[in-house]
Amino acid sequence: MNLPSYISIIFILTTCFTLFLFLKASQYSKKVFFVLTSWLALHGLLAYFGFYQNLEAVPPRIFLAFAPTLLLIIALFATSSGRKWMNDLDLKTLTLLHGVRIPVEFVLYWLFLNKVVPELMTYEGRNFDILAGITAPFVYYFGFVKSKIGRKGILFWNIVCLLLLLNIIINAILSAPLPFQQFAFDQPNIAILYFPMVWLPALVVPIVLFSHLVAISRLVKESPKKF
Repeated sequence: MNLPSYISIIFILTTCFTLFLFLKASQYSKKVFFVLTSWLALHGLLAYFGFYQNLEAVPPRIFLAFAPTLLLIIALFATSSGRKWMNDLDLKTLTLLHGVRIPVEFVLYWLFLNKVVPELMTYEGRNFDILAGITAPFVYYFGFVKSKIGRKGILFWNIVCLLLLLNIIINAILSAPLPFQQFAFDQPNIAILYFPMVWLPALVVPIVLFSHLVAISRLVKESPKKF
């Protein structure tokens, strides 16, 4: 995939910053660091050597980039040890983490201009996820630093932003060159088949999704004093 170098550089930096913020939320856990960096390295190498570009494989190989992370998220919520670990994550940092959605949206727009994702995946199409990134610093500041936004307000924001995320996930999957593709046949979502963009479904999106799910779960159960 022949892209201007600045697109890949900005996305790599965005991925690293996402990883850093998640590590900070987990109190810089060495285990988390090892698992996530190993996961990045694995999928980075697979994408670099063209593993995901084989569109004839059954099931589609790109499923390997995100299906295991979804199963891990389910396991964390389903087990007592997983729930205990999630309860120790810092909600303030998980909220601030959503700011990475701003550079992600710019990267998606540049990918559209280079004809490797459809317009519907950008803020000029059906993707309004940039609103979550723009509002995240304000929710962090007024919700956790100044305590001007209550628990219900932060919970509502997380639910709305989760829906924004699910919207683009669904559109991205249905725009990819897969057997069940429904959109963007003239310009499908092929960027995720290549390095470093494979890190979007492999790490960035799962971390953003997980951060919302953890926050919603905690905010439903906990009192504001535990923030």
